[in-house]
Parts: sequence; C-alpha cells; structure tokens
Amino acid sequence: MSEAHPATENERLCPSSTCKPGATLLGIVQEDGRVGFLRTPLTVDEDFVEKVERGRKAEKRFRFSSPCVESSCRQWTGHSCGVIERVMGFLKTDGPPETLPLCSIRARCRWFHQEGARACSACPEVITDLT
Repeated sequence: MSEAHPATENERLCPSSTCKPGATLLGIVQEDGRVGFLRTPLTVDEDFVEKVERGRKAEKRFRFSSPCVESSCRQWTGHSCGVIERVMGFLKTDGPPETLPLCSIRARCRWFHQEGARACSACPEVITDLT
C-alpha cells in the first residue's frame, strides 16, 4: 500500500466503500466496534486485497473510501446517500460534536457535504458490512 492520493477537488468521496485496488484505507474497526481512523490514509493495492481476503470480510474489519458513484450505487436515493440518512435517523444525534474526529477526507466527504458536522459524530459508528 502507499500513501493515498487526494481526489480531484470537486469529486465527492464515499466514506463507506468496498475493499478494492485504488480505494483508500481510512480506518480500522476497533474492539469496541467503532472505527479508529488512520492519521495517514493509505491507497489499497492488489496485494492488500489478496491478503485481507484470506480472513474475515475486509469491510467488517476496515473502512475504505472511493469516489462516490451516486446513481450507480444501490445506496443512492436519487439525490443523496441513503446510508448516512439511515444512520443519522437511527442514532438521532442532537447536533454536531464539540470537536470533529480525525478525518482525512472531510473536505470531499459525501456524508459531510450532505449532513455537515453531524455526520462526523455518526461516522465512527459505521461499519461497511456487505453480507
């Protein structure tokens, strides 16, 4: 893996993508079930994908980011990301956190763009489990 390359300035990033070459490794699911984010995100390569496929599903253990594909994604509602909408409804956050958690993609994050800082309080709770 290598240090992640930033997306283009206008490209929104999905903070809950799949493990695939070219994706960015954002964080690791901790023992408490919350995601601990990396200070320096890493670009996923084929070797990493091959290694993590030997264990439990990568999306249960790590969080990845890739460009948001909008209407090509089954989570797209037609105008926004349904994942963060459902998470925000489930967690019923009162407002934005006092301090925002570490995030390497916030400026281009689909969820932050859509829900603002309130999404940041819910983000560490999301595990991309595609089973």
